[in-house]
Amino acid sequence: MATELGHFAFCLSLALSLLMGWAGLKGHHTVAVRASLAVFGLCVLAFMGLEVAYITSDFSVVSVIMNSHSLKPLVYKITGLWGNHEGSMLLWICMLAFFGALIAVMPSLRDEALRDKAMGIQGLISAGFISFSLITSNPFLRTDTPPFDGNSLNPVLQDLGLAFHPPTLYLGYVGFSAVFSLAAGALLVGRVDKHWASAIKPFVAIAWLALSAGIAMGGKWAYYELGWGGWWYWDPVENASLLPWLTGTALLHSLLVLESREALKRWTILLAVATFSLSLLGTFLVRSGVLSSVHAFAVDPLRGTFILGLLALYCGGAFALYAWRAPALKTIRLFTPVSREGGIVMNNLILVTMAATVLTGTLYPLLMDALGLAQISVGAPYYNATVVMMALPLFILMGIGPFLPWKRAGRYAFIKPLAICAVIALAITFASKPMLGVFVAVWLMVSSLAMLRKNITLKSVSMVLGHFGLGLAAIGMMGTMLWKQEDIRVVKPNDTFTVGRHTLEFAGVADVFGPNYGAYEATVKLDGETLHPQKRWYPVSESETTEAAIKLTLLDDVYVVLGERDTKAGPDAWVLRTTVHPFVSTLWAGFACVVLSGLAMLGYSLRGRQKP
Repeated sequence: MATELGHFAFCLSLALSLLMGWAGLKGHHTVAVRASLAVFGLCVLAFMGLEVAYITSDFSVVSVIMNSHSLKPLVYKITGLWGNHEGSMLLWICMLAFFGALIAVMPSLRDEALRDKAMGIQGLISAGFISFSLITSNPFLRTDTPPFDGNSLNPVLQDLGLAFHPPTLYLGYVGFSAVFSLAAGALLVGRVDKHWASAIKPFVAIAWLALSAGIAMGGKWAYYELGWGGWWYWDPVENASLLPWLTGTALLHSLLVLESREALKRWTILLAVATFSLSLLGTFLVRSGVLSSVHAFAVDPLRGTFILGLLALYCGGAFALYAWRAPALKTIRLFTPVSREGGIVMNNLILVTMAATVLTGTLYPLLMDALGLAQISVGAPYYNATVVMMALPLFILMGIGPFLPWKRAGRYAFIKPLAICAVIALAITFASKPMLGVFVAVWLMVSSLAMLRKNITLKSVSMVLGHFGLGLAAIGMMGTMLWKQEDIRVVKPNDTFTVGRHTLEFAGVADVFGPNYGAYEATVKLDGETLHPQKRWYPVSESETTEAAIKLTLLDDVYVVLGERDTKAGPDAWVLRTTVHPFVSTLWAGFACVVLSGLAMLGYSLRGRQKP
């Protein structure tokens, strides 16, 4: 009954999305507002209807058959809904409807004409994706011959990280749809000014905050769950989340100029359109079947073609509208290159260049393969030689920018505090590890903290946390890439060895059983603390996972992975891999600071326009 109710609500939401689109674009304000709230309510009802099917193991629903099992723990039955294409698409659409309702009720949107146009565009976007789901990926599809039990969920996804990572990431992806709708609406209305910048800032803050948190959670999940000890692999689907984050970060900074100086109008609108376009591109890459990745949904190309059509319709239409209306947007106030505005423009150019570089590395192999020219892969060496190197001047500029005055630099009074920050950064660098990367990261942290000498507001705290967090995270990134120590050996019970500053003793391996798996579990004593790495076997899906054991310390993490049994060395001999990752704690602490920066940014954006 719940499934039928959810299916009916989902179908009804399509009709009301179309009504919302028509009413908003025609200026029927009350109808558009009520339709947007109704669409959100119906999508939530549809989502809950499918969730009931997962919780109760209703194996008459095809999606439940393919992605659940009666023996699966309850938490993974719940999260299994968005561990597959159909269910995750339903969650994606629910968030589209949420932002449509948010546009309808957000107090910062005082321009009724802008609100109406944005609701209309958001309604049409929702209608497109609801149609996509119902036509090609119906999550409520039933079977006449339900099996006794389901196929279970991919064991790699049976982790608590799945409860938070995809929904948070989707909130970021889809959040930029509201920014897109408000940008296109502003082009239709013909008003892009400081009031528009203040109105859309909360939407940008929510989307950027959620995308930042989602990327951080994904890195953490990959670190402890996939068994290889890394947090970022330059996987094409990982890149798909990084692309809108880079342009979204540029958008945040350009909004500051527009709100404070009424400059960069056209550029800000272009970034708003491009950021959601990149979010849609990521959706295409994940759901088209063109990629093979642990992150991707391997689905048929027809679905990818449908999404590609939506991408062409929405983004192509927005860029065409931009080409038509943007020339009328005039910037009155000018600024010199050495100014706060000039620094933000340089910041934007570097971020957009980084995004273009990642986009090229992601799409080029797909293009070559599609044309039948060659099958190639673009990996970490390319990105490290390009994107990572671009981060160095970006970080230096991030340290300088907040010290620059608006409009013009005058007598260059900012040089003295910057010189002091540089001396402190050099002293700390030579006291630790004399490397350019370390200096740049420390420089960014020191110069960020120096900004707290002025008045402390939510706006300044947001800036300091974001810049300081990126510097702190950079230290962790360098630690995991440049200074890690790895030891792979065959061990027997009571073998003792050292890796770096740590001493390990292998006690042996025993059989253990979980609710829906069996496992080999090792006992390893690390500096007196007992760890239990596992190799798990899931009989339903006939797949194996590696569960690393990790000892967390302030200076480093010790990462222990149980490998295969080595029968040649003896019945009790096993391969054990131990990796010491320096400064991983600073990586997660840096990500936490960036997320807190987003929260502070959201707080000050909801309080109205701030004076520079």
